Amino acid sequence: MRYTVRLSVAAQRDVDALLDYLVPRAGEAIAQAYIDRLRAFLEAFQNFPKRGTVRDEIRDGLRIVGFERSLSIAFTVEEETVYILRIMSGGQELELYEE
Repeated sequence: MRYTVRLSVAAQRDVDALLDYLVPRAGEAIAQAYIDRLRAFLEAFQNFPKRGTVRDEIRDGLRIVGFERSLSIAFTVEEETVYILRIMSGGQELELYEE
């Protein structure tokens, strides 16, 4: 079964903010390569969505998985869709929004 991966508005803002942060510090090419790796990682949820740590105490069905030791990705799997809720850098507190 192949799942659909959808980014919430908040998750897309997280990606945009990450790129804005990285470009002046690492340069356009390195920042874009990092975002490309992140997007490829997110697309891989199409084939293997039920990974990460289940965090039902925060929200039913919430899972969190790390990316390259620098980001945490909060998501849920509902039927045939993976909803990426937030993409957080190390130490950032998880804030979930209803969309």
